[in-house]
Amino acid sequence: MTRQRSTQTMKPATAAKKLGVHLDATPDEFRAGVVSRDELDALQADPPEWLRELRRNGPHPRQVVADRLGVSISGLARAEITEPLTTAQIAALKEEQPEWLRRERNTRAEAQRAEARLRAQRSGRRPDDPVGG
Repeated sequence: MTRQRSTQTMKPATAAKKLGVHLDATPDEFRAGVVSRDELDALQADPPEWLRELRRNGPHPRQVVADRLGVSISGLARAEITEPLTTAQIAALKEEQPEWLRRERNTRAEAQRAEARLRAQRSGRRPDDPVGG
């Protein structure tokens, strides 16, 4: 006797996070129910127009905003950026280069260098050695 596998489902908020979009900007039918793993896979493989539009123009969730600006989520919080931003708003910030953005990019770069040094120490390599070298 074989048991039928149950379908894995997730809340719309989880699916939106996995898709890299802001939940409140998704269509009502997406937010209304649950999303199965198969539905999520289908959305990732062949995104509908609404998903392509959200990924292209936003509004974007914090993680996407942080990545596009080259800062951490904490850096956004320190700059008091709590709302989702559109692609145009992100581009304007990049062009404007406010002091907080320069400072947070430097902070993130320092953190990444420190992390690379620690990884190199743990693996027995020098930090300037090529990976796998």
